[in-house]
Amino acid sequence: MNLPNSITMSRIAAVPLLIWILSPVFPWQGPGHYGVQEVVASVVFILASITDGLDGYLARRRHQITTLGMLLDPLADKLMVTAAYIILVAYTPSIVKPWIAVLVIGREFLVSGLRSIAAAEGFTIEASEIGKLKTVIQIVSVVAALLAHRWDYWLFFPGFHGGFILGVHFIAVTAIYWMTIVSIISATDYFIGFWKKIDHASDDRRKRRSFVLSRKPKAAAEHPSQIS
Repeated sequence: MNLPNSITMSRIAAVPLLIWILSPVFPWQGPGHYGVQEVVASVVFILASITDGLDGYLARRRHQITTLGMLLDPLADKLMVTAAYIILVAYTPSIVKPWIAVLVIGREFLVSGLRSIAAAEGFTIEASEIGKLKTVIQIVSVVAALLAHRWDYWLFFPGFHGGFILGVHFIAVTAIYWMTIVSIISATDYFIGFWKKIDHASDDRRKRRSFVLSRKPKAAAEHPSQIS
């Protein structure tokens, strides 16, 4: 297994690790370990998210794009997103509502389905800028929701004019709802792009079919002996 595929596999392995960290059996939680659980989970999720772009970059740079990698990469992405939001529904229910998780996960499967159909039809749907923005907001929303389980706000430099307050809970709620809105816009953008290309592909197939049919009488005239 090459390096890009190994990195992708590490992202898949991060899913059960994240579930274990946020489970009641995680050893470093409770009194004496204030916030360790949330911080460790956030770090694991951030590192796993970074590998999303790293494996693709290395595969292109090292000319190691493989069929296995093309299968594992979207699978790892969907597993990470699905696991994160299902966990958050149980872990921070006041921030991540079940309908939000259903919408976000449904969007991921919708885009995967459209890409699969596009591949079968012989064209691709490129990742849009909105899709990339959605990914960034998604990472921020997950990390903020994890941290908001333990903190409502962080106070920095308390001795300097009263300090600087960072509203962790406010950021989490804002990021979650912004991510939901951007996910809807991104899904709509993908669907419109897919619809335009599938129409174009259908027109091309009809033109090719008409061209082939128009040549058959001429071919038959050139070879009358073949007509019974």
